[in-house]
Amino acid sequence: MMTLPEQIAEELTNALREELGEALPAGFHAVVTASQDLQYGDYQSNAAMVLAKAARKNPRELAQAVVTRLAGMAEATVSVAGPGFINFRIKVEEYAARMVAMLGDERLGVALSEQPKKLVIDFSAPNVAKPMHVGHIRSTIIGDTLARLARFMGHTVITDNHIGDWGTQFGMILWGWKNLLDQRELEEHPIDALLTTYKEVNKRCKEQPGLLEACKAELVRLQNGDAENLDIWKRCIEVTKRGLEKIYDKLDIHFDYWLGESFYNDALEPLVNDLLARGIARESDGAVCVFSDGKHAPKDDPFLVYKDGQWQPVPAIIRKADGAFLYATTDLATLDYRISHFQADSIWYVVGAPQEKHFKQIFDIERMRGVTGDFRHVAFGSILGKDRRPFKTRDGETVSLQDVIDEAVQRAARVVKDKSPDMPAEEQAAVAEAVGIGAIKFAELSQNRLSDYIFDWEKMLSLSGDTAPYLQNSYVRVRAIERKIDDPEFAAVLSGAAKPQILLNEEREINLARSLARFAEVVPATLDDCRPNLLAAYLYELARAFHSFYEACPVLRSENPTRSSRLALCELTARVLRLGMSLLGIRLLERM
Repeated sequence: MMTLPEQIAEELTNALREELGEALPAGFHAVVTASQDLQYGDYQSNAAMVLAKAARKNPRELAQAVVTRLAGMAEATVSVAGPGFINFRIKVEEYAARMVAMLGDERLGVALSEQPKKLVIDFSAPNVAKPMHVGHIRSTIIGDTLARLARFMGHTVITDNHIGDWGTQFGMILWGWKNLLDQRELEEHPIDALLTTYKEVNKRCKEQPGLLEACKAELVRLQNGDAENLDIWKRCIEVTKRGLEKIYDKLDIHFDYWLGESFYNDALEPLVNDLLARGIARESDGAVCVFSDGKHAPKDDPFLVYKDGQWQPVPAIIRKADGAFLYATTDLATLDYRISHFQADSIWYVVGAPQEKHFKQIFDIERMRGVTGDFRHVAFGSILGKDRRPFKTRDGETVSLQDVIDEAVQRAARVVKDKSPDMPAEEQAAVAEAVGIGAIKFAELSQNRLSDYIFDWEKMLSLSGDTAPYLQNSYVRVRAIERKIDDPEFAAVLSGAAKPQILLNEEREINLARSLARFAEVVPATLDDCRPNLLAAYLYELARAFHSFYEACPVLRSENPTRSSRLALCELTARVLRLGMSLLGIRLLERM
């Protein structure tokens, strides 16, 4: 079944074609959007205003002529407003029919993508020998949600955790492993032990100039295949991955691949040589760089920056003068592998906004090489403390992600114990974990990803407002209603033995049905724009619509067929909340 905007847009386009004939531009398709103000209707289109000038018609007169042609629409009444907006008010019978259809559809009206793709999503990407910190929240949670949405829409999704498992820091880690590392601490707290060792070596290097050269020598031995250093390096990756997987398991996030930077080492030298041979790269002060090829306007060129009154080059360095490769080199090799090995149609990088220029350069180098594809940088802002500065501990350290999870669960546990003191301790712990982790995820996903946001414990764990606990509690409330009543008619509907009858007589019933019907529109739009906040905002508005419905329309005290109809609306609300929250990676509970 098409969504309401799709169905209306198709009928509107046909009416415009009938009205304008050859004056309608080839390939034109009307756009229909949800109305901002329900007093004008449920949906609207400015198609008449867009086409009027080319058709040499007054926009309002054109809109009125089109409305006349649409007078017999089965699903909506049509009217004209303002200078030529065409408004559509959906008929109650149409909403009722859609509720019936949703009850019989496990996808709840959401159609599979008509053009399924093979999609690689690169997200999280922590560094080896370092704990994940609060800065990883956005990439990890946004990336997982996009993967869930894409799979649900029918795309083949490959998730890749491109960990930082190579580079100059390993020289310090290797030296520290051999000279400073507490092996007992490594067994008990591997990542913390490695981080402490790295920090100590880094500190000593600043105090003892000769030590830095010793660390570089360890790195060279690693790069040359020294057996001892390779073994240490592999153990570093192993213990780091073990620690990271504990966090990912808590968050219910999983990856298909962990192809780190080291995986592409052998491809880097041939890649640079190829770019040199093809004239895409050239030497500059001993380094190998890619400069602008002049194909873009200066303001759109990622290899130029406006400085001191003129456009100046900002090349992408792919090999330093000392022979070392950089992130740009590895990212180009990674793109090559994902295209050739995975046969990816689309590759998305869920990485912070400060890396925008880097990815623009990488994607533009691919263009110079003749490599085409849907490459997307899914950028995001920063997480701030209440002082509107980067979120830190009191002593100025970056907050570890494990500490954030532990704190959320502990705070949720106190709320659960206070609200449900009679709940068994084991169940309290399970609820606290679902609520605490859900709160972290929803606080992230409810934000516009391009904006910075303030990390606020009290707000994210509140049982009211735009929070995960509010939505989790809404689901619990719906389920509690259904448990309180034994209704044979409703039971027959759920089992499929009887066709549901949806009665929408009250305004709050209509409003809830309107909200439920929009689920099929919101899910695809959320993925298309890579904006999980669209789905998060929708689920919050659905919960609000349900609470308004429940307060105004008695369910348990009503008689059939009204009671069975309202129970069906409750059931649909529960199903949409459950599916919607699962797409956000948030677990719902039967009671709280």
